[in-house]
Amino acid sequence: MGDTFIRHIALLGFEKRFVPSQHYVYMFLVKWQDLSEKVVYRGFPEIYEFHKQLKEMFPIEAGDINAENRIIPHLPAPRWFDGQRVAESRQGTLTEYFGALMSLPVKISRCPHLLDFFKVRPDDLKLPTDNQVKKPETYLVPKDSKNNSVTDITGPIILQTYRAIADFEKSSGSQMSLATGDVVDVVEKSESGWWFCQTKTKRGWVPASYLEPLDSPDEAEDPEPNYEGEPYVTIKAYTAQMEDEVSLQEGETIDVIHKLLDGWWVVRKGDVTGYFPSMYLQKSGQDAAQAQRQIKSRGAPPRRSSIRNAHSIHQRSRKRLSQDTYRRNSVRFLQQRRRQARPQPQRSAREQAQTGGAKPQPAVPPRPSADLILHRCSESTKRKLASAV
Repeated sequence: MGDTFIRHIALLGFEKRFVPSQHYVYMFLVKWQDLSEKVVYRGFPEIYEFHKQLKEMFPIEAGDINAENRIIPHLPAPRWFDGQRVAESRQGTLTEYFGALMSLPVKISRCPHLLDFFKVRPDDLKLPTDNQVKKPETYLVPKDSKNNSVTDITGPIILQTYRAIADFEKSSGSQMSLATGDVVDVVEKSESGWWFCQTKTKRGWVPASYLEPLDSPDEAEDPEPNYEGEPYVTIKAYTAQMEDEVSLQEGETIDVIHKLLDGWWVVRKGDVTGYFPSMYLQKSGQDAAQAQRQIKSRGAPPRRSSIRNAHSIHQRSRKRLSQDTYRRNSVRFLQQRRRQARPQPQRSAREQAQTGGAKPQPAVPPRPSADLILHRCSESTKRKLASAV
């Protein structure tokens, strides 16, 4: 076992809580060296207290002795009253602060003070109850946000509520066990098919295939197929377990034609289509290191068709396209693309006239021979020719 350290700290957003009084806490996804991922909640006052203690521990790097030697990033002090606008605007500051902190020398970025601050506490595992007052409001930072300014904040997000259709036993500390009928709030929907969920007492990653929305079947959530396809590369080999899946080796290039939310995408290799785990795919040119770590920590989620004793509350089940439909539509698209790529043959004059093309010029007939002229001319012309001779 190596030394314990944090690989990455990501700010997910913040919560507006009302118990015991209105206050704000920030949500951090902390990724540790053992590939585990934990979500912790920290208020800004304690973050600032952590910052002050860190400066006291490293006075040279804090610039207390010589300002030119400062490498510990700055962090503004908390205000007397922190409203929602202030909580929103601080998200960019905290993202930059902890990003800079993790890039510092190991004696700072892996010091016990930092590790202890982000260790999971009992309060992180026990979410605040509604307490018959008001449910906490969650505000998330968009994934495509670059500068995390106040204009990038999504505003209050009402988390979607889902229900477990079967029992699920977690296989790692970052996952969450479920019993049939458990109701969860979905915080993040990952393309891998693993969704980060929470209840009043626990939180963790859950396979999307074990969840269904409370109001209606969720086939409408899946995007439409794209038979043109997006090029991806396999980063892990997979052998098909069911007849509608496809086996691929590592390093193969394929086209993704349907990205399904449960993490099992429909891919095309030549004229063959089938399901393949999205976790084992990576866009060409992207770094596969992070994806490899996710594969090692969680693996591909199970498919819904493989879940035993699944019980849905909906009379109408989820509708999915069959592989015959995928193959038929995909072959039709490929044939159409091949026809468009072929050079078009020249059309005849009649086809051009029917399609409104330019009127063709008449062909010049060959000059007739002298014998043919004498044969076809009139009797008067023949007499004149005979007298002329």
